[in-house]
Amino acid sequence: MTSRRLPPNLLPRLPKPTDLSAQIRQRSKLSAKSCHDATDSAADPARAVSLLAERNWFERINSEFAGPLRQLGPRFVVRALQHAAAEPLLCVRLYVWASRFGQHFARDRCVRRALGDALWRHGPVVLSAALVAEVQGCGCVVSEELLCALVESWGRLGLAHYAHEVFVQMPRLGLRPSTMVYNAVIAASVRAGAVDAAYLRFQQMPADGCRPDCFTYNALVHGVCWRGIVDEALRLVKQMEGVGIRPNVFTYTMLVDGFCNAGRVEDAVGVLEKMKEKGVAPTEATFRTLVHGVFRSLGTDKAYRILSKWLESHPAMHHRNAFDTLLYCISKNNMAKEAVELVDKMSNRGYLIGNTMFGIVISCAVKRLEFSYVCELVDDFIEKGGKLGFDVYIMIIKSLLSSKDISKVHEYLSQMVLHRLFSSVTSYNMVIDCLSKAGEMVVAMEIVKVMRESGFLPNLVTFNTLISGYSKLGNVHDAKAVLKMLTELGFMPDIITFTSLIDGLCHTHQLDYAFDCFSEMPKWGVKPSVQTYNVLIRAFCSAGHVNKAIHLLDKMKMDGISPDAYSFNAPILSFCRMRKIDKAHKLFTAMLRYGVAPDSYTYNTLIKALCDERRVDEAKEILLAMESSSCIAANQITYWPVVGALTKMGHFNEAGEFMNKFYRRNAHLGSSAYSRAGSEILVQTVIV
Repeated sequence: MTSRRLPPNLLPRLPKPTDLSAQIRQRSKLSAKSCHDATDSAADPARAVSLLAERNWFERINSEFAGPLRQLGPRFVVRALQHAAAEPLLCVRLYVWASRFGQHFARDRCVRRALGDALWRHGPVVLSAALVAEVQGCGCVVSEELLCALVESWGRLGLAHYAHEVFVQMPRLGLRPSTMVYNAVIAASVRAGAVDAAYLRFQQMPADGCRPDCFTYNALVHGVCWRGIVDEALRLVKQMEGVGIRPNVFTYTMLVDGFCNAGRVEDAVGVLEKMKEKGVAPTEATFRTLVHGVFRSLGTDKAYRILSKWLESHPAMHHRNAFDTLLYCISKNNMAKEAVELVDKMSNRGYLIGNTMFGIVISCAVKRLEFSYVCELVDDFIEKGGKLGFDVYIMIIKSLLSSKDISKVHEYLSQMVLHRLFSSVTSYNMVIDCLSKAGEMVVAMEIVKVMRESGFLPNLVTFNTLISGYSKLGNVHDAKAVLKMLTELGFMPDIITFTSLIDGLCHTHQLDYAFDCFSEMPKWGVKPSVQTYNVLIRAFCSAGHVNKAIHLLDKMKMDGISPDAYSFNAPILSFCRMRKIDKAHKLFTAMLRYGVAPDSYTYNTLIKALCDERRVDEAKEILLAMESSSCIAANQITYWPVVGALTKMGHFNEAGEFMNKFYRRNAHLGSSAYSRAGSEILVQTVIV
């Protein structure tokens, strides 16, 4: 094997490990500071929640937490709500109590979000007479804020009808309908899909002296756009403007989504022109809605053409998020050439795409483009100041290893070290695993050297990966050297260590040494797994020692290890090749008796062997058993031996019936390959 080593300047670039004692001292300081802060807080959310579960909860929590709450503020309420989230009734009690201390608690955005999440995820909480009496008995009231939070949760849970029932009963709670409550009911109705009910409440607002605001109209616009009734949404926007309410960015973003849902892409693009005229700046959400909506409405190719043309013709009004979203869509749809083309356009406009987005582009490019071109793209990105993430480097290195471009692998490994992307033993192990699977063991050992130089000690996973890599190459000598290194460093070999070494010995046909290694496992306290047995069974069968393989299969069952389909496949195949079909069939029966489900390889092997011996009736029985299995579908490889055997025996009609049966079962696939193969068989049948 040609020696492939990392560049000599790789080691000097290594990030040196930080001083461990300094880290410990720093963490100790932080820990002490945290403890000091905890002492100063003098309030435990868990304690508050436990008090809420008691019968006289209001008096208990008021006596212990009324004083600290004024100092702790809404943040403590949020923590307590999160702690009590699994019991939404306790969250309602906490909110009722905290609201007594001022509107800054009741209307705090974080507090309301925490309460809403608890009511939605673990609700519903019904506004029963008992709950109202409990709240009023504490000297509190069911406030508008609490009622709106409950209504919102009912809408998210699909209980809009209940929200309307409670709305009608508001006077009994001592509340008058307000715009805020109307908005909550309308939004809940829209969220639950009851747009008609939302319109009913909207029409009742003037009778109660409530004026719709921008939120009211936006909720209705969202509802009709979601249904695809965009013309009604436009009428609502016109009505908004007529009463002096200016549509905001949310209004226009919902219009964009509505036009896309209705397939009116040009109108969706026109909304952005309208926004420009009205002086409303689009947000990232607006551009994302437009790009995703156009792709959803038109399909990938047409959507890309339209959006590209739009981006080129209106450069002044575009947020870079429009480019990023378009780049994301075409990359996820495997449009690699278009993605690279868009990256060039962005670069010409002075946009450098982010590291995460570039990783998405590269994941698409490595599947579709020549790798030399991908490397040029990566190098250009790095030259312009971009920084690849660890996962992107791993993806590129895997592709380079598959194309055997080791020089580029060296270059990117050096960059990873330079940018300090190796931050743990796990990160080193991931690279070593890539190199070992590609057979580049010299480079893998160099990475181990780099790893130790940087202050990271290899672990058992590192050594097992190396042993597996050497074993797959048949290099047992170096695999044993790694095993020796493993034990010298105080590690104990595990099941993966032994299985990898046994596999390597079997690859080099050293079956006696492999079996000796297998016999040594109990002395190290390691119990063989089904994979270990399968490696030896396959090796013995390949060497023609089927009886030893059967003996191992029996030992496996005696040791309490359940065999799988792979355990039986190798002996069955060996018996079939030796034309000992009865033994193969007997082993197949034993397989079923032990509860092991045969796979397609098992069925196909046995069916073909039986057909070669003109034992078609038995083959058909096994084929019938295969078809009755819900896990395995018979394919052309399964049917063709039976059809061929029937043809050779002169049973042309039966062969034709089998062909028709196969096509009926696979008609839903619509495979042209099946049709071509079937035509050839039918022609052969007629000629014979």
